[in-house]
Amino acid sequence: MTDHPDRVLPLQGATNFRDLGGYRGHGGRSVRWRRLFRSDHLGGLTTRDKSVLAELGLARALDFRGRAESAAAPYELPGVTQHSLAIEPTVVQSLQRLMAAGEPLSVPIVSRLMTDLYRSLVNDQAHCFAELFEHLLQAETPMVFHCTAGKDRTGFAAALVLLALGVPRGVVMQDYLLTNAVYEEPPPGRHGIPAEVMAVLWRVQQGFLDAALQAVEADHGGLGRYLHRRLGLSEAALEALASKYLVEPEHHWPGVAPGAAVASGEAALSSHAR
Repeated sequence: MTDHPDRVLPLQGATNFRDLGGYRGHGGRSVRWRRLFRSDHLGGLTTRDKSVLAELGLARALDFRGRAESAAAPYELPGVTQHSLAIEPTVVQSLQRLMAAGEPLSVPIVSRLMTDLYRSLVNDQAHCFAELFEHLLQAETPMVFHCTAGKDRTGFAAALVLLALGVPRGVVMQDYLLTNAVYEEPPPGRHGIPAEVMAVLWRVQQGFLDAALQAVEADHGGLGRYLHRRLGLSEAALEALASKYLVEPEHHWPGVAPGAAVASGEAALSSHAR
């Protein structure tokens, strides 16, 4: 018997659907379980999956996918309002242009493109992350944010949320890298991209998220200034965010003894189920 809820929900149609609860943030408080979720796309959910999400009380879904991605894998969830925070994908399109020009594709090339993508998220897509925080502050019920694989756009978004709640950067990185353990990449397509290049595309690397966080530091002087000046979050808003999503250790998950894994981000991360 586990002493906290599963971090990774065992859905058949979404393998990267994860709870952000349990990590310790500001003042030793813990992120609420079963309130914030991150995921890959929800277009393949089964009837059973939808029942699981309905039982969670999920009421809001934020979709970072671009227009074509959303059209290719649409979804409807009873009782869930969908909001598009579209961030158009760029890396695969760049690779396709290189292929069309006869340029050989390699791991270093795709790694550079991925690093550039993460850096670009910080400023070019700041409006989407500002809107994410607006939803977080408005929501009174469980919500999920996702893209296609739930690793890059969603990964940076999750990092921002956890960091804003005071979760240590090392724990945030562990949560980010958990994608590599749980996400099941789709079958190879007929796009002509070498397998070793696709392997980079379907996984996450510490260097990618580090590049984004370094851009936050270099361009804005740190996370606090980025949240305040670029995303428009006042001190009052950040306090409201913490009040909404952080709980004292004694306010544990029903059936969880005080001091159990719910109070420790590291311990909560180490126990997950497919």
